[in-house]
Amino acid sequence: MAHPLRILTFDIEDWFHLLEHGETANENQWCRFESRIERNTDRILECLSEAQVKATFFCLGWVARMHPQVVKAISAAGHEVGSHSNSHRLVHQSTPAQFEEDLRASMKSLEDLTGRRVRAFRSPGFSITDRSIWAFSILAENGIEWDSSVFVSRCAHGGLPAFKAAAPAVIEYGGGRLKQFPVVPGLLFRRRINFSGGGYFRLMPYSLVSYLMSRSDYVMAYFHPRDFDPAQPLVPKLPPHRVFKSYVGLRSSLKKFKALISDFEFVDIGTANSMIDWKMQPTVHVSE
Repeated sequence: MAHPLRILTFDIEDWFHLLEHGETANENQWCRFESRIERNTDRILECLSEAQVKATFFCLGWVARMHPQVVKAISAAGHEVGSHSNSHRLVHQSTPAQFEEDLRASMKSLEDLTGRRVRAFRSPGFSITDRSIWAFSILAENGIEWDSSVFVSRCAHGGLPAFKAAAPAVIEYGGGRLKQFPVVPGLLFRRRINFSGGGYFRLMPYSLVSYLMSRSDYVMAYFHPRDFDPAQPLVPKLPPHRVFKSYVGLRSSLKKFKALISDFEFVDIGTANSMIDWKMQPTVHVSE
């Protein structure tokens, strides 16, 4: 890559889609909560339209079925639609058969709505870990070309610190090949620090985010609709540390996001793929 590559992505899930929390663990419980996904996604689409930026939206199959207008609006605005799974289940808590069934269901729901092939995937919570490496071969076998499930450090629900690439790479596993667009920490005083999305972005002052962004040759930025919704309710029975992680910085996050997409140039994953000379990118051989 001859110049900095910054990619913009969103995980399209509702405010109550919190992982590993008993009150929001499955689809049967989600109907208890008022949806905010349409208004929050519209807010994102308006910002991107004003800044003339295209992004990749990883959408739940559940959102496609329950709120098809959301996915249709994303696609109609010219953004890339990828899969964020069907039912927001952690990969490392699934069997290979369960994961494949979930993946196929999500892809069908999204492709039926958009009329376009789903080529990109991101696991909920970056949950392809050293316990679920097998997921890469299932993704490749089902037509996924670009994955962004690798978080190159530990995170709340996953992470793959052993991934030996700080930029897009080709993953080889079980005879399959898959292009990987990982989330990579920035460097601050020789220490790795996560900054490019979610709670990390909301917590940090914009000056620090901007500093790390400007000194990174590759950035995978990721956000959720709930990241920009200070009026969202409090998820019931959420432990104090998770309240902090999920609600910190909501009042200032939209202003910071608008500054981010104004100050830096971003592309979607499909565009990034076409900009990369893959013969020059590393190949990472992974094993369980």
